[in-house]
Amino acid sequence: MFFSPTTAMAKFFSILLLALLAISILQITVSKKAGHHHHNGYGPGSLKSAQCPGQCIRRCSRTQYHKPCMFFCQKCCAKCLCVPPGYYGNKQVCPCYNNWKTKEGGPKCP
Repeated sequence: MFFSPTTAMAKFFSILLLALLAISILQITVSKKAGHHHHNGYGPGSLKSAQCPGQCIRRCSRTQYHKPCMFFCQKCCAKCLCVPPGYYGNKQVCPCYNNWKTKEGGPKCP
């Protein structure tokens, strides 16, 4: 059986394309199993506890209530391993941080 160079090249590129597709599917599967489902570095479990102080400094940097903000932010980060992006709001990115309430029903996390 004789293959022309273009047929052999077409088969090579087809196999290469299938291999790349298989690798990308495997990478997505492994990433999901490892729990990497957060968005742009934010989201549930996106931080290690050692990262909490730095993220809380960022989060609380524009408030006049810096000490209480830092206290509660670090407490929330330690529990949720997440601090929302920005200086205020965006809590929907981190449901644990968003849904943790005080005894009175107000938001616990800044």
